Amino acid sequence: APGGAHAACQASQLAVCASAILSGAKPSGECCGNIRSPHARDTLQSCGLAVPHC
Repeated sequence: APGGAHAACQASQLAVCASAILSGAKPSGECCGNIRSPHARDTLQSCGLAVPHC
């Protein structure tokens, strides 16, 4: 679909999730808040990345 999850991606919102995404560390509260933002979960899944569980 045109636009899709990538169009809404704001990498700065996902930067706080880097250690959770890359190493499996427990996600921070800020990461969890950003993951709940529109399209964040879809963007991670589109990239083949695991969605941290908060």
